[in-house]
Amino acid sequence: MDRIEEFRQDEGVSMPLAEAGWESQGELFPVTQNLPVPVPGYLPVAAEPAAEPAILVENLGKRYGSQWAVDDVSFSVPRGATVGLLGGNGAGKTTTIAMIMGLVIPTIGRASVLGHDMARSRFKVLKRMNFESPYVAMPAKLSVRENLTVFGRLYGVPQLKSRITELVEEFDLGDVLDKATGQLSAGQKTRVSVAKALLNDPEVLLLDEPTASLDPDRAEWVRGCLRKYQRRRNAAILLSSHNMHEVEELCDYVVIMSYGRIAEIGTPQELIRRYECDSLDEVFFVIAREQEEGEGEHWQDEAS
Repeated sequence: MDRIEEFRQDEGVSMPLAEAGWESQGELFPVTQNLPVPVPGYLPVAAEPAAEPAILVENLGKRYGSQWAVDDVSFSVPRGATVGLLGGNGAGKTTTIAMIMGLVIPTIGRASVLGHDMARSRFKVLKRMNFESPYVAMPAKLSVRENLTVFGRLYGVPQLKSRITELVEEFDLGDVLDKATGQLSAGQKTRVSVAKALLNDPEVLLLDEPTASLDPDRAEWVRGCLRKYQRRRNAAILLSSHNMHEVEELCDYVVIMSYGRIAEIGTPQELIRRYECDSLDEVFFVIAREQEEGEGEHWQDEAS
């Protein structure tokens, strides 16, 4: 029995659990005009107007007790587009992403990925999507090679050794390939996490701080790799990041959440013009202040 099989038995990892748990206004899009509920958003140039969105979030909500963590959120991500999901701590981003991944069941509404309702049939689509976060640790005792092999087997990646070799070269992981993952620097772990997310050649990619802990040159290099991958695969990307420079550079449009609701939506440049700011950073702070002074207090009162 090799170390990977020992790890899977010791940890009790089963195929479905690993796949599900480890990856632990303008006008409507033309494609969504026939829906019974409005889906706000903007159609990026790269998107196919006649195609079904890769991610479709319709009136999504999650309540814990009397508190709505997410309340009536709607947006879509076309194939080939990158959408930024922004918001401060407690805004509802993590819960929204968890519902899109099928890890949390919505109280109301629906999150669909590649035409599948994630609350009902997520296992039909999990092998066609992936998730990256440097804050979700991989098994520390396994080497980088072993971790990539574990996840590659779970996703049923064909010609896995060849695929790992490609990603190791692309993300410059050769020097750490046989090093225990727990011994890596924060920046090295980030690169391994992004490589893992691309293992199965996903059509839908959920990214949480994909360049965290990287120096500016490495961060720009990783962003270039992601753009290159997206063009080749026509992948839909949902990006959560506190790096507004990164959001401006990568995103076709952004969804800004506050107190569980969508506070603003638009292209980065459109929002900068609308709020008469010099950068998306400034826009974010202006919206945050407005929400705290107005609607945020209202929702806090509702919850009390």
